[in-house]
Amino acid sequence: MSEPMSPSIGLAVVHYFCKPLPQFDGEALINAVKAAENSGVTVVTVSMLGHKADVAVMGMAADMRELKALQTGLQHAGLEIVDSYVSLTEVSEYAKGMPQEMLNARLYPQLPPPGKNAWCFYPMSKRRNTDQNWFTLDYDRRKELMEEHGKSGRTFAGRVIQLVTGSAGLDDFEWGVTLFGVHPDDLKEVVYTMRYDEASAVYAEFGAFYVGMVTPVEELVHQI
Repeated sequence: MSEPMSPSIGLAVVHYFCKPLPQFDGEALINAVKAAENSGVTVVTVSMLGHKADVAVMGMAADMRELKALQTGLQHAGLEIVDSYVSLTEVSEYAKGMPQEMLNARLYPQLPPPGKNAWCFYPMSKRRNTDQNWFTLDYDRRKELMEEHGKSGRTFAGRVIQLVTGSAGLDDFEWGVTLFGVHPDDLKEVVYTMRYDEASAVYAEFGAFYVGMVTPVEELVHQI
């Protein structure tokens, strides 16, 4: 049997965006999710809005092979994976000195958060333009900009939970951002507000946004 494929710290994360095929089997989807959870995978199932996908399944695990098993289970249940994103939980280089409890919340998050069922995912990177190159700024300047950015985000405490996962070398962008909100306008407002911060307004590039509602898999299968 193959050895586990695990990050040295934190968890592997994958977002699957799916559409049902004619042979979709709701009971098989429920069984795939339950099998993953029994193997130690945290699974968040989302009923999606818009044409991009009908279902999102977010998985977090210490072993990437367990996420692959979840992926296979989704496909065997008759879901076509039309998009996906692979990343790892991480602690930002600008978070040095934070209490260990706060660091652990980023590395080993407990999801989904209760009462926050509005859901959004998007990938992002930092710009490398000639006059807007994040990676040529010195560390202190980058830290200053990220502290400003974090201050804006903290004004949404109680309304929005944000998980930023690292994907450099793993997927097409450098980070994945997953938001859980009380209301959908909480998601809209936090993204809009934080785009005025220089770290975002000058240096950020965004990918496609996916939006939906956290929904238990037993309920989700009746919405597909």
